[in-house]
Amino acid sequence: MPIHKLAEDVVAQIAAGEVVERPSSVVKELLENAIDGGAETIHIGVWGDGRRKIQIMDDGCGIPAEDIELAFMRHATSKLDTAEDLYRILTLGFRGEALASIASVSHVQMSTRCAEESVGTTIRLEGGTIVNRKSVGLPAGTTITVEQLFFNTPARLKFLKSEMTEKRQIANLISRYAMAYPQIRFVLEQDQREVLRAGGSGDLADVLVNVIGLDTFKNMLEVDTRSEDYQGIRVYGYTSTPNLHRADRSKITLFVNGRWIQDTGLTHAVVQAYHTLLMTGRYPIAILRIDMPPELVDVNVHPTKAEVRFQSHEQVFSAVQRAVRRSLIEHARVPSFRTGRGSFTDAGRDWRDTSRQMDMELDLRDPGQHAVRQSEDATGDGSEIPEGLGAPARPRTLPMLRLVGQIAASYIIAEGPAGLYLIDQHAAHERILYEQFMADYAQQQTVAQYALEAQTVHLSAPEARLLEASLDALARLGFGIEPFGPNLFVVRSVPGMLADGDPVEVITSIIQDLEAGNTPGQQAIEDKIILRVCKTAAVKAGQILSVEQMQGLIRQLERCDSPLTCPHGRPTLIHISSDQLAREFGRLGV
Repeated sequence: MPIHKLAEDVVAQIAAGEVVERPSSVVKELLENAIDGGAETIHIGVWGDGRRKIQIMDDGCGIPAEDIELAFMRHATSKLDTAEDLYRILTLGFRGEALASIASVSHVQMSTRCAEESVGTTIRLEGGTIVNRKSVGLPAGTTITVEQLFFNTPARLKFLKSEMTEKRQIANLISRYAMAYPQIRFVLEQDQREVLRAGGSGDLADVLVNVIGLDTFKNMLEVDTRSEDYQGIRVYGYTSTPNLHRADRSKITLFVNGRWIQDTGLTHAVVQAYHTLLMTGRYPIAILRIDMPPELVDVNVHPTKAEVRFQSHEQVFSAVQRAVRRSLIEHARVPSFRTGRGSFTDAGRDWRDTSRQMDMELDLRDPGQHAVRQSEDATGDGSEIPEGLGAPARPRTLPMLRLVGQIAASYIIAEGPAGLYLIDQHAAHERILYEQFMADYAQQQTVAQYALEAQTVHLSAPEARLLEASLDALARLGFGIEPFGPNLFVVRSVPGMLADGDPVEVITSIIQDLEAGNTPGQQAIEDKIILRVCKTAAVKAGQILSVEQMQGLIRQLERCDSPLTCPHGRPTLIHISSDQLAREFGRLGV
């Protein structure tokens, strides 16, 4: 269908709106045009955060020479004709607003040629006004270059995020389209460096290895109902095994007829499929494509087309839930416990030395377990506190506590002069490690453990950009991480207290924390990394501790500056007074 102006009655029924909000909006609209144009290869180049320059090259059908000016007019499109066409849309774009909106706030140059034409055409617009047009020799396809974005609307620049945030938005966007259209070759370059390449083999698995990384993909299960016909709805994609999960729903990606959508109901359908398989507050990773007749879904309900309306939401919900649940039941494996993949050592001592751990002067029964303070052995019960030069570096902030035992392998029971104390062993150890780490960090004494064999971690393009922006902060905290290829990093060292852990899992957890945070600034980034390091290294709930280990933990907690909460704000201990105990047993006044 040639490009033409839509009739006024059709325009009135379109959910129109401003489509250019940020650089990623420009990339999205131009990318959708390339896909709708039948492109088999799409090359995206972004300079800086996109305000300076964005370039999209494709080998699609191109635009006929006589339609080029018309393509930049508002509500001019080749993708629908009548109002009835709005209810059977199979293309990504259809409103005819994108090029006009982009051209009005930037300098745009388009070079295009149809396969049927012998020469191509280049046109240049500034602020929506055509300033140049000429015929040139070109290969079939279209190249659009957008420069000086928002040059004539400076107020809009104030609402843009940091350059790294905008880059991540664009990388996320390209990753989603690569997953939705595995038959198309996508190449994304940012500042002339390739950060994402999808080969166009048509196999979603090949794309996922590049987008989410091989380590993550190994824990994904195929979901496929394409051989069935559940009332015209087919579901295909991948979902994670129950032992791979995240702290939020952001890794659940849904497509309807090739269009990425946000739908809380369908996201809940995926989560519901994991009922009894995941802990509360944990969510799976899923990439699912839902194919259905276009007349059963209305895409003309939101200006950015990120939301759709289903004729029967319950049917789609049920189809998604059943497809994911069946895949989990049929293919889920028994989760295996992963061990550290590298042996770490620093100059001067091996981490397997059982006499010390985490520079805390604590005795250690078994590598990897919580350690025990040694100084109490010489004085018996440890009740005598030396004075003068032999005084402890930190004053006591809790009363002297006497160990009673452990309950549920998670809580330590202790007695003090004011009654009973229940101590959360994980939260308490987090507090101890956090204060020690901060003290060492303030004195620039952070200990790094170097790997005998360096480990590599493969990330998605957005995660790689986030890690790159945090490399300096990580280095100051003892992480030695270097780029090793497109979205590939090598881990050469970690903080000393993480010596016996898996560095890849630690890096993955840190990235999740940084993705979930919305507080900008280098200090906020370092704080999140420190919290994750301490959380990872702390003794876990469910771990049985020896008497000596519990005594060591109590003695350390007694001298923390803030012993009542962990670094995340959870209480480390609960106090039950002697009077309250007597009241519960009816002994008051007896």
